[in-house]
Amino acid sequence: MIRGAVFDLDGTITDSNPFWDRAPVVFLESLGIEAEPELGRIIFSMTVPEAVEYMIKRYSLLLTPGEFSEGMRRITGRFYAEEVGLKPGITDILELLKGKGIAMAIATVTERELAEKALDRHGIADFFEDIVTADDAGAGKQEPAIYLMAAEKTGSRPEETLVFEDALHALRTAKNAGFVTVGVFDEASRDVQDELRHTAGLYLPDYTDLSQLTAVL
Repeated sequence: MIRGAVFDLDGTITDSNPFWDRAPVVFLESLGIEAEPELGRIIFSMTVPEAVEYMIKRYSLLLTPGEFSEGMRRITGRFYAEEVGLKPGITDILELLKGKGIAMAIATVTERELAEKALDRHGIADFFEDIVTADDAGAGKQEPAIYLMAAEKTGSRPEETLVFEDALHALRTAKNAGFVTVGVFDEASRDVQDELRHTAGLYLPDYTDLSQLTAVL
């Protein structure tokens, strides 16, 4: 029996992964530096501190991690507060789960402040018991801690908790930790959709057809 649901944020609730491809490039350009090709994909699976450390070292930046993060925060904060959109149909999923009495939480490597801005922008914060970040868990999504903490917020055990994820490495982590996994299509992960489909307990190419999800609730 499903009692809880844990959602990734970027690419699962919000249509924000394309922004993360651009944001580091825009910031580096503001410093007069040309980014390497595919920088967004290189840092895709990193936590924010890991990505900051990578870019400071890779581009020999004379910035502290705090200074770099503050510069990026100005760019990302404006995006999440003013521009970020939702994945089409996500509110139908949230309403369905709420109607079934299923508690929900968010597990994200994005900073809490940014996640809150996105939820507040679209008026969906009240669907969720809490937000658990990689900073809270002390690790990114290569480790299960973030999902286990989020499940605690919903009061459910892994085997009775859905995890919605668009990233293959994250979905594998959740699956290996005993969660019921839901793979979600996102353009940023197009190249690994076959693997995502075969790894996930359920696979949603979009949020228009809820019949598969309804069947497991």
